[in-house]
Parts: sequence; structure tokens; C-alpha cells
Amino acid sequence: MLSDLLQHNMRWATQKRQADPNYFERLAALQQPEYLWIGCSDSRVPANVITGLEPGEVFVHRNVANLVHRGDLNILSVLEFAVETLQVKHIIVCGHYNCGGVRAAMDGHQHGLIDHWLQPVRDTADEHRDALEKIIDGDRRLNRLCELSIKAQVDGLARTPIVQSAWKRGRSLNIHGWVYGLSDGLIRDLECGACA
Repeated sequence: MLSDLLQHNMRWATQKRQADPNYFERLAALQQPEYLWIGCSDSRVPANVITGLEPGEVFVHRNVANLVHRGDLNILSVLEFAVETLQVKHIIVCGHYNCGGVRAAMDGHQHGLIDHWLQPVRDTADEHRDALEKIIDGDRRLNRLCELSIKAQVDGLARTPIVQSAWKRGRSLNIHGWVYGLSDGLIRDLECGACA
């Protein structure tokens, strides 16, 4: 099975070179993406594929349930590198409907270390408990929580010292909250963005 992946890579690289002989030279020369994508680790939500972007056009960070923990050195390092070194213009927090991480946060079972990671989802659910309890259908309730969690991540991201510092220096930097539909392949803008 791993050899299949290597064969797929060989075919892909060959096709790219046939279509554009200088493709890899240009790609290797410079990384200047305009976008930082903070998305879910779910294998069904690959940033480049669902947005139609080529390698080099989006800087990607993925984790379970697309969370922005302000104490997580991994995401903070990615954020700082994207904002300060790559000079991205847009940060996109993109979750997806029917997120397994959001479901695990709310299913009442213990899952181990991931329970600590998913605590912000439970905090968001607690904050919006009354509105969520009014949604009778369990899948619709889960999807609404996915949206609310994305909005909470956008808000938290806007308050990080990295983003605040960039805005104070006059940087044009916009944050967007999007959700991807697994059932239809469409991205929806939740219109919960932030900018300086």
C-alpha cells in the first residue's frame, strides 16, 4: 500500500513536469502564500484540494477540531511564522460539519488525552447551551456547535498578541471563519471574521 503512494507521487510529479517543465523549480524557489489555513486534521478536508489552490499558495496548520489553543506552541509558532515571515494577508479557520472531534467532545465518553484538547469545544457548548438545546435534531445541533466553535476560534485568534501586534503596526491581516460541508463539498463563510 505504501508503494502505491510512491507510485501515485511519481505519476503526479511526471504529469506536473509534462504540463509545466519549470513547475518544481518555481515552487522550490519561493514560498509566498497569501493564506494561512487553520483546519481540522480530518483526512476528508484537505485545504489545497477543496479550495483549488496549488502547493505553495496556502500555508497549512491542521489539528483535531481546528482549535486555536493560545497556549499551544505549535499553532503559535505556525501563526507567528505565517504572519511575520510569510506575511500572509488572510487567516482562514475552517472547520467542517459532522466533525468527529466536536462529536467526541460532546459524547460523554472519556477518550484520553484528546479530552483535554477538546475542552474549548465543551466550553463553547456551555456558553451556548440554551440555544443548542432548542435544536432537536442531534446532527443539526452538532453542526451548529461546529459553527459556534469556529467563531470562537476566530475570536480567540484575533486576541492573540501575534495578531494584535501585526494590526498595531498597520498590517493588512484578515481572519475568516469558514465551514466545509462533507455532504456537498461546499465551503460556507460564517461571516464572523476579524480585521484591524
